[in-house]
Amino acid sequence: MTIVADVKPRHGAGLKRLLTKMGQDAAGNDVVPLGELSTAHFARMLMLDPTKDLDGNPLPAHFLYMSDIDGSVEEHLEELVDIAPDGLDQVLRHCEGYPARGKVARDDRLEFLSAHAVKAGAEYVNTVGRTLAQVRDEAHLRAEIQDFLDSGDFEGVEPEAARDAIRRFVQAREDLRWAIEPAPSPGPAQRAAELVQALGFPLELLALAPVIVPALPVWALLLRLHELRDKARTIPPSDTHDRELAALEDFTAQNPFSAVGERKPGLTRLVTAASILRLVDYGARYIFNNGSLTGVKTIHFARWVFLDDTRRMIFASSYDGSLESYMDDFINQVWWGLNAVFSNGVGFPRTSWLVFGGSQNEQPFKDYLRRHEVPTQVWYSAYDELTAINIDNNAQIRAGLSGEMSREETEAWLLLL
Repeated sequence: MTIVADVKPRHGAGLKRLLTKMGQDAAGNDVVPLGELSTAHFARMLMLDPTKDLDGNPLPAHFLYMSDIDGSVEEHLEELVDIAPDGLDQVLRHCEGYPARGKVARDDRLEFLSAHAVKAGAEYVNTVGRTLAQVRDEAHLRAEIQDFLDSGDFEGVEPEAARDAIRRFVQAREDLRWAIEPAPSPGPAQRAAELVQALGFPLELLALAPVIVPALPVWALLLRLHELRDKARTIPPSDTHDRELAALEDFTAQNPFSAVGERKPGLTRLVTAASILRLVDYGARYIFNNGSLTGVKTIHFARWVFLDDTRRMIFASSYDGSLESYMDDFINQVWWGLNAVFSNGVGFPRTSWLVFGGSQNEQPFKDYLRRHEVPTQVWYSAYDELTAINIDNNAQIRAGLSGEMSREETEAWLLLL
């Protein structure tokens, strides 16, 4: 979920100091201890400084709360309010429309948060359906199996015998016995509902085809004219900005990325951005939903959200490794997708026919991203030592405890350990 609230004038400095203090211990701080949330994989709080739009109109500072959660938004908000009512008041009193003083009722907190929730233009989930509890339980399972193997002598043991020994060990442990059963999978009703939802967008496109098909050449021509007029200068980020961002990076196996940019003006760019995000959202939900975003396997969650009546957009993700490797993964494997989405932002390296050029100009693209990245003052991960590949390996280890395997499959499974 995403919450966006305007910050009161002259409250920005105070809010930023509070968030910076919280960020020193996102999980256990005494304001909003995000580690007490039972269904949040990741969560972040940040403040965007006041600025001006492309026409010079002032845009207020914004407070943003973003979380990647299991279950419903309503349940998550109720838990958030219950774990830190007074702390939320400390944060939200800096926001427009929130009571400046006095006791705030629980329902009023919930109402404020719900009223400021916004829908993402597109969302990506590494593996749809894998819960926080499953990630943690399977990480514990793998560690216990590893300790079991390390404590014994398995030299020369046949693969099948080693697997049987591991299964007996797990079966004998009351706290691990659950892993003998496969992970829960969607039932027939849920699969049917997913299929109906998956078919909805293609059917919508089919119904609109008599309008879309004749409009495509006109749109392509208008887009190309816009591209030819685009001005994109290579401007590296300032040393001060780079140091501020670097001070918040590389403390764990994962990093947050938050970047904000202005949308290029005009109806053509608005229609293009909104349409591309709709396609991205569909692809992420129903095609690239099992550990890989067109080959990029280091992203846990990501989202694109319009701000300020679509004049700006924020892209937020949680990813493994360094920013440099993260950008390289995109450039090498999904450059065309980067161009389609981000080329609608002011200052993006010039593209041709939406997907060519752009991020293929490596250094200008990296400078563009770093320049638009903003500090994530508070960032919480529920499993900050696990990469996406670790999580997937742990799931495969659990899956290998049940069912029949050939010798080759058993050898491959043991290599996961």
